[in-house]
Amino acid sequence: MTASDRDRDILARTLWAESRGEGLGGQIAVAWTIRNRVFDGKAKSWWGEGYAGVCLKPWQFSCWNQNDPNYAYLSGAKPIPAAQLAQAQRAADQVMAGAVPDPTGGATHYYATTMPKAPAWAAKAKETLRIGHHVFFKDVP
Repeated sequence: MTASDRDRDILARTLWAESRGEGLGGQIAVAWTIRNRVFDGKAKSWWGEGYAGVCLKPWQFSCWNQNDPNYAYLSGAKPIPAAQLAQAQRAADQVMAGAVPDPTGGATHYYATTMPKAPAWAAKAKETLRIGHHVFFKDVP
C-alpha cells in the first residue's frame, strides 16, 4: 500500500490529538496501533482503508468526532502549534516507513489512563504495553 500526503497529514493530526503530551515514544506507539489496523491482513478491513480511512473511521479515534475539543484543531479552524505538529509528523513518518519497530507487540487498541475507568473491552484483551498515560492491547474481542 502506498500512503499519500493526506494519509500522513491525517495520521500526524491524529497523533497530535491523541498523544501530544506523550513524547515521541508514546506517539510512535499510538501510530503503531493505527498501522496495525491498516495492515490487518484483510482485503476489506472493518477498520477502514489506509491511514486516513482508519483514523477517520467513525467512533474509533474520538478526536475526530465533531463534538471533541480537538476537532477544531484537526479541521484547521484553530492552528496546531508548529513544534508539536512537527513531532507528530516525525512519528508518523517513522511508523509509516517501518523505520522503527512496533513497541506495542501488535496492539490494535489503547486507552488513556486519564479516563475515569477502563473500557469494558480491556478486561478480555491482552495488555501489551504501558507508556506514559496509555495502555495498549491486542486480541480485543
